Formats: sequence, structure tokens, C-alpha cells
Amino acid sequence: MSLSMLDNRRHVARERFKLGVRAALGRRNLDLVRDPYPGRVARALTLLGVDTVLDVGANLGQFGAALRTHGFRGRLLSFEPLPDAYRLLERRARRDGAWTAVNEAVGADRGTVVLRVAANSHSSSLLDMTDTHLRAAPDSCTVARIEVPVTTVEEVVATHGIQPGRVLLKIDTQGYESQVLRGAGDFLSDFAAIQLELSYVCLYEGQEMAEALISRLHTAGFGLFALDASLHDPGTGRLLQADALFAARRSFADGGPAWQDGS
Repeated sequence: MSLSMLDNRRHVARERFKLGVRAALGRRNLDLVRDPYPGRVARALTLLGVDTVLDVGANLGQFGAALRTHGFRGRLLSFEPLPDAYRLLERRARRDGAWTAVNEAVGADRGTVVLRVAANSHSSSLLDMTDTHLRAAPDSCTVARIEVPVTTVEEVVATHGIQPGRVLLKIDTQGYESQVLRGAGDFLSDFAAIQLELSYVCLYEGQEMAEALISRLHTAGFGLFALDASLHDPGTGRLLQADALFAARRSFADGGPAWQDGS
């Protein structure tokens, strides 16, 4: 067995163990964090009337499983291009009547792209990784490159009968967020909420940074709703990346919570 295959199997085993622990704690209304981020997201989905999650970059299904643990019972539509990760994702989805898994990447245009497979699986990306990321997470190094099919959010909406006004578009694509947003076309402003990773230093070559993504979403009609720091530099403690939930500002126009900037 090659070292890369062994690393991926170890990662899958670790992730399955963590998901099992989280699920067991959730069933007993317990958590290791006082107010865990997935719980805040699940509450936001209820507030925003979201009944479908378009899960782009699902990996093993960690995000969907966390939402289920915190009470979300709506539709999950998960896209994951990495074959090994997809097999576990699809197995999990088969046990859930409202969860569909698709073995594709999502980007700006339909076609094929080269996926850089990371040793830890979840850092796999369609972009090359920078040295900054490798120093912060050495187990994220690229161990293989494979060609995978890619679709667009616009096509997914059209072919899967999605009503964007009741959908959370969740993007976890390791630096490829701007391409996914571009592939949403005119549907982008219609979504109820969007979650993505914000990078405060360059972790993938050519990625769009946090400030530009925030500006893009603000222009499309979204405001920041929740934030969760997800990656720090282990030496300095500097924030490198955060998960951010944006909600459509139109959802708060009539007597709901006001946005800080008043818009």
C-alpha cells in the first residue's frame, strides 16, 4: 500500500470517529463547544426559511452530518469530486432519504478540471497550494493529480429543481470559491444564504481573498451573519481562514433583525 493511500485511509478513519462522537453528543444534547458553529448555522437556516442545502465540496459529508445532528431535516444535495471521499459520502447519503450525493466538482464552467489530491483528503483543491498552507498543515501536501468532471451552480439549479430563495449555498472548495460563485450566474442573488471559507492570507495560488469575496457578496445583496475561525498558523496564532455565513439582506427588511450598516 502506498503512503498516500495509507494517509487517506487514516484520515477517513479519523473523520468517521469524530463524526460518531459528535453524533453521540448531539443525541444527548451535549457538545464540547458551548455554542458550536453548526448549531448556529442550523438555527439561522430555520430563521431564514431554508429547506435545502446545496453542499459544494462535501468531502465525507461532515457538514451535512453536523446539520443533521443540530436538527436540520431538509434536503441535502452534496457535490464531491474526490473518488475516495465520495464513496463514503454516497454511503452516508444512502441511509438518509433526503440526502443526494453527486460525484462532480462545481466551478465557473462545465467541463473537466485537474484536482490536486491532498494527503489529508479535505484540503484537496483545484488550485495549487502555497507554502503558507503547507507550513500550517503539513498533512495537506499534494500526493496525486486526477482529472474530474465539473458542473456549475447554474446548471445544478436548473437540473435538480432547486428554488434558490429557500436554499443555503455552502461552498468548501479550498480557494475555488470565486469560480463557484461565478458559475451561479444570475441565480447568485436569489439564494437565501451562502456559506464559504474566507482566507486572510493566500493559501491557494490564484484564490480570491476574504475582502474581495465579502465585497462580491455585499454587492449581490448579502450581509455577514456568522463567523467561525477554522485555521490558524500554529506558530504565531495568526488567523488564516474562517468559515463565514452570509444571509440575504432582503430577509431582514420587514421588522426582522437590522444589519449593522443599516442597509
